[in-house]
Amino acid sequence: MLKADAFEAHLAQAKKNGPEPLYVLTGDEPLLVMELQDQLRAMVVAHGHTEREVMVYEKGFDWSALMNAGQTMSLFGDKRYVELRIPTGKPGRDGADAIKQFCSQVAAQKKAKEPVDTVTCLFLPRVDFQTQKSAWFTALDEAGTAVRIDPIERGYLPGWIAQRLKRQKQQVEAGEPGQRALQFMANQVEGNLIAAHQEIQKLGLLYPEGDLTEENIRDAVLNVARYDVFQLTESLLAGDLARFNRMVDGLQGEGEALVLILWTVTEEVRLLNRLRQAVDRGDNLQMLMKVNRIWGNKEKLIPQALQRLSADRLTKALMVVSGLDKQSKGLQIQKGSGPILEKLPGDPWDGLRMLGRLFV
Repeated sequence: MLKADAFEAHLAQAKKNGPEPLYVLTGDEPLLVMELQDQLRAMVVAHGHTEREVMVYEKGFDWSALMNAGQTMSLFGDKRYVELRIPTGKPGRDGADAIKQFCSQVAAQKKAKEPVDTVTCLFLPRVDFQTQKSAWFTALDEAGTAVRIDPIERGYLPGWIAQRLKRQKQQVEAGEPGQRALQFMANQVEGNLIAAHQEIQKLGLLYPEGDLTEENIRDAVLNVARYDVFQLTESLLAGDLARFNRMVDGLQGEGEALVLILWTVTEEVRLLNRLRQAVDRGDNLQMLMKVNRIWGNKEKLIPQALQRLSADRLTKALMVVSGLDKQSKGLQIQKGSGPILEKLPGDPWDGLRMLGRLFV
């Protein structure tokens, strides 16, 4: 699979040489998916694919429509652009068979060097490691151009914002004030790239081209950050207490269910505890992560967390999440439960913040 930046280079080349018959875009970040989608559409339209058809996979979907899309002539003799959206990322058994057959059809067309009268693009959410190894996805990757659209990690967000400002001929002031301004903006828009895009555009409307001061950005940029519980566990693994506390505040303010948050955090603490014990016995961490299907951003974060966290610290963390679970269910912490549990605040949200301090 190509990454998004490599696909942009592919599109630039395709503007000269023409499109491929099959594309696959996979990712969960709406803004980045929409932008690449728009670039792809513009490229195929420039090559005469002006008739567009959109199909959505849902219950009762007729997979023969996909097969016919590349074979049926347009009513007006125009070149066609067909989009198939699979929101679940799981086409089912019939769909998997149809996709493999369709890919064979595309491969035969490419081998025969037939003209590309129909361009087909499949849209999928982010595919996990197991899906990437499936026969139907492998067929897509081999027959077409598959693109992985990764989210912008928190550490890269200030740089991403700076690049977007540069597109509209703006930049933050030099030195530490400019870096503080980028960090402030990243904190305000984290987890919500569409809103981030809007805030950047707003800066372009409010201020002229050139330097933006820290005051300009603080005055203009709203707090539109959105967090989820998986980002919360990543900040916990990173030992980033300030970010962890911001996320706890955000999730609490948005009315997220505390029970679900605690369940996810507890599972993460239990996993770390198991890994810590296994590593202390001499087991290989890379093999342990493979067995536990740890991939993506956590492949980097978990080894870093285990370097910081002793078995004793993780035992205390297990006790804290156990106490928080009881509190979230309306149960009281009994006296004599131990010094850690007796220090728990009465509000489990504050207890979550206390848990965060154990991971620094």
